[in-house]
Amino acid sequence: MSFTAAIIGRPNVGKSTLFNRLVGKKLALVDDTPGVTRDRRKHAAKLYDLEFDVIDTAGFEDSAPETLAGRMRQQTEIAIREADVIFFLVDAKSGLLPDDKTFAEIVRRSGKPVVLVANKAEARGATGGLLEAWELGLGEPIPVSAEHGQGLPDLRDAVVEALGHERAFGSDDEDDDAEAIAENEVLIGEDIDPEADEGPAYDESKPLRIAVVGRPNAGKSTLINTLIGEERLLTGPEAGITRDSISVDWDWRGRRMKLFDTAGMRRKAKVQEKLEKLSVSDGLRAIRFAEVVVIVFDATIPFEKQDLQIADLIIREGRAPVIAFSKWDLIDEPQQALAELREKTERLLPQVRGIRAVPISAETGRGLEKLMEAVVSTHQIWNRRVSTGRLNRWLERILAHHPPPAVAGRRLKIKYVTQAKTRPPGFVVSCSRPDAMPQSYVRYLVNSLREAFDMPGVPIRVALRTSENPFAGRARKRT
Repeated sequence: MSFTAAIIGRPNVGKSTLFNRLVGKKLALVDDTPGVTRDRRKHAAKLYDLEFDVIDTAGFEDSAPETLAGRMRQQTEIAIREADVIFFLVDAKSGLLPDDKTFAEIVRRSGKPVVLVANKAEARGATGGLLEAWELGLGEPIPVSAEHGQGLPDLRDAVVEALGHERAFGSDDEDDDAEAIAENEVLIGEDIDPEADEGPAYDESKPLRIAVVGRPNAGKSTLINTLIGEERLLTGPEAGITRDSISVDWDWRGRRMKLFDTAGMRRKAKVQEKLEKLSVSDGLRAIRFAEVVVIVFDATIPFEKQDLQIADLIIREGRAPVIAFSKWDLIDEPQQALAELREKTERLLPQVRGIRAVPISAETGRGLEKLMEAVVSTHQIWNRRVSTGRLNRWLERILAHHPPPAVAGRRLKIKYVTQAKTRPPGFVVSCSRPDAMPQSYVRYLVNSLREAFDMPGVPIRVALRTSENPFAGRARKRT
């Protein structure tokens, strides 16, 4: 990208709406409630022939540094330092407020080129607010409507004038494949060639997409900040700070990673407000984009009903799960607690037997290397391919040891098995009467597959099929 633009302004002037307009997708949460955005979000954007990165920020508020609003302001100040040009938004509909003048002075002191944007210019009576914007001393205000897409040609011209033609249209050779991959929804299960003897080797050069999920205040944002070594995400003692699903690029041992922080997920019955529903929906979208999902359990109060429901959701989505028992520095008897937690994990999550569970402390950094090793190992298993020949040799041994039961006086027959998908591993079993096959025997097949081919901790799907009868539908001829 040629340059970076930060969208700055007081709460509820339309920063996230303009961000969504520039990136061409509804990525940032938008609501009439002031202060929806809390973390800064960066994404590739396009404004006609201009291609650049744009940063969405929290509303500027004049508060003490230790408060939540003060910490949000610190994140916005970081965005100002990272930007090459600043879009300073004001509300043309409501006119200037004292905070607008205060924050305009902060932006002016930064020394960065500023484009003054008067949003909501389509509203009746917006002309007065547009004229007031001249008082800020930031140049000519550009009237736009971020919601309706009006005024964008003038905004484009103002950006070119502020930066200069060469800076605005400069080229950048950085590879943006990771972003393109992350924004494309991955189908649950990828088709493979059942006739192939061996699957492709595991490719460590591809970026790995990891979502971090859990209940509110479990330590998700703190975990990501400690992993990347900077205060990238807003954290604090308050529950439910994170609202948007924020993606962060990171390198671990030379491999590119994209981490997705998500809003805490409470029980559905407790989620009443529209804004929280939007946050949870955004988190679910991040889970579908991810390959591996780290489920953060609070080690001091683990295995709440909501923890298990989140884990079950991830398994049903077909993602590769890894459990992180956070706040391990608060546990008094770690060895005994770890044994109890792992026993509960095996008992309460039998559908992903052998799931990796790692005790961590995001505050101290303990266990984070082991967590990442578990993430990569689980991702390799999630991509594993077993040849049809090996599968059917395994099936012969299974049928000899424990054949399918008889149903209604007729023995069920299994003919062959093949792997049809990966990510997660999916197998097709050809049998005589799929509808009559007991689920207990299907679970036996899944557990045997998991053990025989070393596939712990990932969802395994088995589809029962019957081969077509070539004589079906034909009337029997009389002799």
